[in-house]
This record gives sequence, C-alpha cells and structure tokens, in this order.
Amino acid sequence: MPLLEFLDRAFRGTGPREATLSLAAPGAREPLVVEAHITAVPGDAGRRTAWVVTLEDTTALVRAERAAAWEEAARRMAHEILERNHGVDDLVVIGLQTGGVDLAQALAASLGEIEELGPDDAPVPVGVLDVALHRDDIGIRPVLPEEVTEIPVDLDGRTVILVDDVLFTGRTIRAALEAMGTYGRPRAVQLAVMIDRGHRELPIRPDYVGKNIPTRRDELVDVTMIGVELGELQKP
Repeated sequence: MPLLEFLDRAFRGTGPREATLSLAAPGAREPLVVEAHITAVPGDAGRRTAWVVTLEDTTALVRAERAAAWEEAARRMAHEILERNHGVDDLVVIGLQTGGVDLAQALAASLGEIEELGPDDAPVPVGVLDVALHRDDIGIRPVLPEEVTEIPVDLDGRTVILVDDVLFTGRTIRAALEAMGTYGRPRAVQLAVMIDRGHRELPIRPDYVGKNIPTRRDELVDVTMIGVELGELQKP
C-alpha cells in the first residue's frame, strides 16, 4: 500500500493525531531501522491534510535488543542441556558449518559459566562439522565448497549436542548424523537449534529450541547473533 494512502486511512477524522512506524529495508543483511513519528494536521475544508514526519534512527537500539534476545535464548538452552544431562561430563558441542558455529561456541561458553568451570577444569569441547559431501541432494543442486571440520575428541561413548542455526526439512541434520560416524559412536546425540521453522521432510525433532517461527517454504530465514531476518528466496 502506498504510504500516502496508508496515512489517509490511518488518520481519518479531525484533530491532530500521532503515530509511530518502524521502517526497515527488506532483504538487507543488517537492516537500517527507522522510527517515523507522524503527526496529522488537518487543513481547512477542502484542503489536503498536512503530514509532519520526524525520523529517528533506532538501528543500534534494535540490534542491541535482538542480540540480547539471542544471548538469552542461548543461555536458556544451556540450562536445559545441563538439566537433562546432569552436568557437562562427557558432553561435546558440535556446530554445523556455517550457521551453527556461533551458537555452538555460545552454548559451550554458557555451559562452562553456569557450571562455574575454573581455569584448572577442562572446558566443554567444541567442534565444527561440514556436511556438504554427505547431503542427499548432491547432483540436484550445486555442491557448496567444503568448510573446515574439527572434532577435538573421540566421540565414542559421549553425548553430542549437535547445533545448527535453523531447522528446516531435516536433511542437513540427517547428513550430519552420517558425517559424525567417521569420528566415533556417540552414546547419544541431542539437537539444539536457534530457530525451528517447520516444513520437516524427515522424522527429526530438536531437543532444544530458541524459538519456533512459522514460515512459508519459499521464505529465507537468516539467523545471526543480532537477530533473525525473513526474506524471499531468489528464484533462478
């Protein structure tokens, strides 16, 4: 809807009125967020209403709020992991390249802080795993260049917290389970994701979720440490 038409509908009637709109550039990696403080000043009979618009850049505030929400969700998941596993003994946190790496590191740090691990205590092991060559859609879509895989410990008998930013169809997680077999036989694998967007194609369910967000299949969900952005997938 054009802005003027929106304003005409929102400010029908008489007398000055005010409203605040939050505007963001769609599809931007780090969008500029502006609050538009709008005052409607009616003109004389037969004359168009005048609009007084004051813009305020609230980008920094919005980013700070989103970052705080991301950190709060990660810390909550860390508490849930500790409650379920009764501590950090034999835990290994593995982030999937590339989106799960930041969350895996944040979870491992929170686990150590909550358990009050000191400098003489072994930290919670953190690894990264690339699954590009284990996906079941090789030949259907281009294979992405391989990222680094680093698993710091043998996985035999350990509980692996597998971490990704977004859970969608479940096929990336299936590939991760296959790829982990190279590094040992875990006692258990638990899945932690920041966003569960639905549309599962395989019987895979997360154990720890930052937030459930209903989406369309053709939407793009981008998760960073400063928040979640929804956009449109680029069609070929």
